[in-house]
Amino acid sequence: MPSLHITTHGHVARVTLNRPEVRNAFNEDLIAELTAAFTELGQRADLRAIVLAAEGKAFCAGADLNWMKAMAGYSWDENHADATKLADMLWAIYSCPVPVIARVQGDVYAGGVGLVACADIVVAVDAAGFCLSEAKLGLLPATIGPYVVKALGEQASRRYFVTAERFTAAGAKALGLVHEVVAADALDAKVDELVAAVTANGPAAARACKQLVKDVASREITPELRDNTARRIADIRASDEGREGVQSFLTKSKPSWLTS
Repeated sequence: MPSLHITTHGHVARVTLNRPEVRNAFNEDLIAELTAAFTELGQRADLRAIVLAAEGKAFCAGADLNWMKAMAGYSWDENHADATKLADMLWAIYSCPVPVIARVQGDVYAGGVGLVACADIVVAVDAAGFCLSEAKLGLLPATIGPYVVKALGEQASRRYFVTAERFTAAGAKALGLVHEVVAADALDAKVDELVAAVTANGPAAARACKQLVKDVASREITPELRDNTARRIADIRASDEGREGVQSFLTKSKPSWLTS
């Protein structure tokens, strides 16, 4: 894929934005490639983690200027069709059953913040800046909005959506968008550490944990939800992986997923 570099090593895939000359900004090609990549990788049973990374100084600067120029004359229907493709790309990342770890090596603007918000774990360098800059252009962060609000929280989103202020990696961590902030020379070690932590767990269990969070977040704790969660733990306890994991713990032996 011209705009992406995709590699797989063992049970880990790496998807790298490869448009450093335009700060990895979105255009229709990159959007299509990301959608296809995460759709295909999500269907691979052998994968246990995906690292989303970028080349160059910036992680993602939002929309490509030439792409924006092309859109300037779009009709409402053309704008809607174009935005739907972006929405589909974000959903492909967010709904990917494989845990996604974002490696943020530089600045993140506009739609790039949506990419980060769709990841399950985010590691950023301390020099990275974040900005939901759409309002400066007379626009709004609509398609990324559902994911960013989930990650930042409603109150912080109300501020940064309407001010379009830049905020730091430390600020992003305090708000919950970023999980770890490190120096640039420690970025890869921290990402590798988190990849190792994820891949050390039962593969089916890790996927089920990711889905569990999405399914129970913000839901009222009703009798139906309590029964649903009881059924989920019963399902995984009775599965081959669950039985093996418990038995390995009891006998102090390694389960098969640590030896394969």
